[in-house]
Amino acid sequence: MNAPHIFQPFVVSDSELALFQTLFKQQIGLHLSDEKKALLASRLESRLMALGLSRFHDYYRFITGPGEAAAEELQQAIDLITTNETYFFREPAHFEFLSQSIVPATRADAPFSVWSAASASGEEAYSIAMVLHDTLGDAPWRVLGSDVSQRVLRSARRGMYPLSRCEHIPQPYLKRYCLRGVDEYTGQLLVERSLRERVSFVSMNLTRLPDTLGQFDVIFLRNVIIYFDLPTKIRVLESVLRYLRPGGYLITGHSESLHGVCVPLEAVASAIYRKPVNP
Repeated sequence: MNAPHIFQPFVVSDSELALFQTLFKQQIGLHLSDEKKALLASRLESRLMALGLSRFHDYYRFITGPGEAAAEELQQAIDLITTNETYFFREPAHFEFLSQSIVPATRADAPFSVWSAASASGEEAYSIAMVLHDTLGDAPWRVLGSDVSQRVLRSARRGMYPLSRCEHIPQPYLKRYCLRGVDEYTGQLLVERSLRERVSFVSMNLTRLPDTLGQFDVIFLRNVIIYFDLPTKIRVLESVLRYLRPGGYLITGHSESLHGVCVPLEAVASAIYRKPVNP
């Protein structure tokens, strides 16, 4: 009788971890600490199994090799390693400040533009859109959502979410902007089409921003710089601020600190900063 097969979990060696630390730092600016061995293994082991590989070193060689297949697999690895936990109206004080303080004081000579710079699966971008439609109505405005993960962007463009992810949407917005699924879509919620059409999503790496983004009145850069080391955090902030209009607002996550970062911003509220008009 053959002995039963015992699954051997994938183990990441110190040298393999170092390879992926360098790779993800170069590709997306992610600081993967030495304590993340187990996380790396759990996030990527399914890809090793799918490809019939037994060592993380072999997987690293594949995704850093030439060809379209390698590039596609590298994107899959990035999708798996990045954290994309979010929900509608997360940190609600920011949306209150947007609706009560920023929008009423905005100029009327150009479309009001907001960039959700780490939009994940889109809840933040659609939350912003609900606020803007409610406060600006038919006046011109736009929301851009961006993320490094192609996987979550596909979900964002669809605009459909489990009801469990929507419990923080204010009731008036829920009734006005959301459709409850029926039949095979029971338990799902769909953002209303006219709102979805005002929000666009693009794949974007914050460490390699394009030159064609335009200028924004508000940039949400929340719950992402916490994953960067200090030099990368400074570089990303300096790059992002190029696209913030003078007098515009940068909003970060409540758990993120700009301590030790010298950038031209004035703190106006918790995790809310204003770019001076005349620096």
